[in-house]
Parts: sequence; structure tokens; C-alpha cells
Amino acid sequence: MTELVQTYIVKALHATRQWYVQLIRNWLYKSSSLSVTSLFLVGVSLSVMIAACSPRDINNTGAASQNDVTLTFVSYSVTSAAYQQIIPKFIEQWKKKYNQNVTFNQSYDGSGSQTLAVIDGKEADVVHLSLALDINKLVQAGFIQPGWEKEAPNDAIVTKSLDAIAIREGNPKNIKTWADLARDGVNVVTPDPRTSGGARWNFLSLWGSVTKTGKNENQAMDFTSKVYNNAPLLPKTARNASELFFNDNQGDVLLNYENEMILLAKNGKKISYIVPDINISIDNPVAVVDKNVDKHGTRPIAEAFIKFLYTPESQREFTKLGFRPVDLTVTKETEGKFPKIKTIFKAQDLGGWDEIQKKFFDEGAIFDKIRAKKS
Repeated sequence: MTELVQTYIVKALHATRQWYVQLIRNWLYKSSSLSVTSLFLVGVSLSVMIAACSPRDINNTGAASQNDVTLTFVSYSVTSAAYQQIIPKFIEQWKKKYNQNVTFNQSYDGSGSQTLAVIDGKEADVVHLSLALDINKLVQAGFIQPGWEKEAPNDAIVTKSLDAIAIREGNPKNIKTWADLARDGVNVVTPDPRTSGGARWNFLSLWGSVTKTGKNENQAMDFTSKVYNNAPLLPKTARNASELFFNDNQGDVLLNYENEMILLAKNGKKISYIVPDINISIDNPVAVVDKNVDKHGTRPIAEAFIKFLYTPESQREFTKLGFRPVDLTVTKETEGKFPKIKTIFKAQDLGGWDEIQKKFFDEGAIFDKIRAKKS
């Protein structure tokens, strides 16, 4: 086969593969007769079948299983410790099954910052971000196809947590509930909602602690404003906020994920914290970045990696590091490890992320008004 003919065949295969992948995705998204998990597995299987016709197989040399592959993975800062355990397990299993070496380019930072980085050119194949809003921004920018949340189990939520309040030893400020954060003389450390997904969850926890207990939005605005008046610094990420509180001894309380508190304690940090009885379910989604995987030819392995994140093996690793599992088997195994919460609400209970963005975080919206009052 001449090099010219081979080049034309490669181009034709690539175009055909993209057309089939899009066709499959549309069918999966519109289908309602099968479970989400079944649809996801069918999608992965069909993608692998299509990938079997890749250019590396043209000469039938078996080289496809030998070629190394690189996957670029982008996530928000506090997932890093979990992935240091999960990624090597996936690499080992993939090598054993396909005799192919996988290298991961990993990046961890604030969820909002990571989203902008992908839009600006960081060629992520897979993203695991703090909130669905950030993935929807990648949809709007043309990097991810609509319907991404139906391409993985559990509406593509792969980890979840709650909000927690870290306190100083002995609880000198006598912090017991969200309401205590608005008192005079309480110095609060929380990240910046403009760069951190965790900070947005914190904001919604504060707001919902008022509106989900029968009070009105004027009361929620007053309470949330008082809390942010008590926050002199807004670090970039949840991890930066933790470092400021624990390493630099800044603040009386720290707002952060429950899983971050558990991880710090696991790593020997002397820590006391409260998980309030009124709390928000912090749901963290994962998605294939369609534009990039089709460019890189990495869709099969990207989808396989996401599938691996839902296995009990991966979910146990997330749980060891403080995330609440989404797998039922692991949920039963860890029953009693996490405190029970009286009232848990979701982002959807506050209107969903599109409405939340417009109402709270767009330029000139409620958060900007709160910061303007402070200045």
C-alpha cells in the first residue's frame, strides 16, 4: 500500500469514526428505554469497536496494542490525592488487558480556573470538575457535546461531598451552626467564587441554610453579606484556603469540603470540624472533552477511564480520602463512616446551575453586590 493511499484511508477512517461517534452519542442521549449505565456501557463498547479501525491497524501488524498513549486529565484541586491512587490502578489494568502503556498528563487547580484553561487551549481529554456549571461552560464553548450528563452513570456525578466548618482547637469562638459565622469578631476563610467551584458550593450552603429553613431571600442576603464581611481574604482555591487556615494560622473558621477535612485528618493534621445539619449535596461531575479526544484519537481510553471511576475499586479510593461514594456497594460498606445530615438540598433546589449562575455569580449579580457592600 502506497503512503499516499494510506493517508487517504486514514483521513476517511477518522471522518467516519467521528460521524459514528456523534450518531451514537445522539442516540444514547435520546434513548430512554435503557438504564443510563447500560447506555454508557454500550457507548464505550461501540467506541472501542470503531477505534478498532484506526490507522494503526491498516497494515494488520498488531502495533495498535503496542503503541503508547497519553491522556490529559484535568481536575479541581482537592481531588489530587485520590487520583494518585486511582490512576496507577487504571494504568496497570489497561496494560494487563491491552499491552499498551498509558501516560497521564495531570493538572489540578480551582475548578473555574481549570475550565478557563481548557477553553484557552489546555487540551484535556477528560475533566472532573467541581460543579456542572463549569462543564456547561465547556459545552457552550464547543468542547463538549450537549447531553454529556447522560453519557455516564449517576448523571455523570462521580464524587460527592458536603460542606464543613473547620474550627480552632477548643472551639474558642463557640461555632456550632452556619448562623454563628455572621457574628461580629468571627474571621472566616473561604475561597473566591470567581475562581473556585468549592467557594460557590460554600456560598450556596450559606444561602440555603436560610432559605431552606423557612426564611426569605432578604434574610438570606443579609446573613450571607455578614459572613462575607467577616472574610477579609478570598484565596483562589479550596486547597489554598486550607493552607492559609492550617499552615499560616489565618482565620477562626474555614469553609471547605467535608472530604478535605477528612483527608487532612488522615494525613496527621490536628483538626476539629463541624458538618452542619442543613447542608448542600456537593455533586462533582466528570466528562469526556469531545473536541479534544476526537482530535487526539483517545476517545476509547478516555471513556474507559471514566467507566473505571465508577467501579467499587475507584469509589473505595475516593471514600478513603473523604468523598461520599456514589456506588451502592461502597455506600453500604462505609455506612456509619459519615455523619447523618438532617436536611440535604441540591443545586437543583436553588433553580439549577444556569439559574444559579445568573442570579448569584454573573457580573453584577448577588455575589458582586455583596462584595460591593464590603468595599
